[in-house]
Amino acid sequence: MSEKAAAPRKEGRNNGAVVMMCLSFVFGMGAMSYAAVPLYRIFCQVTGYNGTTQRVEQMSSVVLDRKMRVTFDANVAPGLQWNFKPVEREVNPKIGETIQVNFVAENRSTETQRGQAVFNVTPGEAGAYFNKVQCFCFTETDLKPGEKLEMPVVFYIDPEIVKAVESKDIHTVTLSYTFYPKEGPKPVASNEGGTVKIEKKL
Repeated sequence: MSEKAAAPRKEGRNNGAVVMMCLSFVFGMGAMSYAAVPLYRIFCQVTGYNGTTQRVEQMSSVVLDRKMRVTFDANVAPGLQWNFKPVEREVNPKIGETIQVNFVAENRSTETQRGQAVFNVTPGEAGAYFNKVQCFCFTETDLKPGEKLEMPVVFYIDPEIVKAVESKDIHTVTLSYTFYPKEGPKPVASNEGGTVKIEKKL
């Protein structure tokens, strides 16, 4: 009798352990999913994977006697009433030559809007060799109603692109931008006309 009575308690303990393991797994997967996005972004920035360009602080010291055709693509996501386009549709710099191009954004709405551009390079294999020295995409952009702004991008193609097996035959790359809306600073509530004086009690 005593052995039979003990069996249900053992089964209950086992079920509790299984439930705890399942909950731990669910919470662990949730935490991993939350961390996956920033980790993936860092991975892309370091390796150039998925066409992510590189950010550098100095210009190239080597310029090859070979040119690379660079075309530009500009897009605006829903939520921003902006016109956005490159000043030039394409350029043909030498590989390793530092060059500046400009994009123009214009706010067609009746209110100030804030946006930030995301970018990538195609073909994706060229991303690791597309180096940006300066870019409007590094920061957020505020445009007042009707305001028009010319924004520079300074870049060069790393000469190492001609050595890698996966990229040595690339002759044209496309730098693509999409502006997305960003939430601006919230206005500070005014208490004009309704100021409440608080007296300190001793």
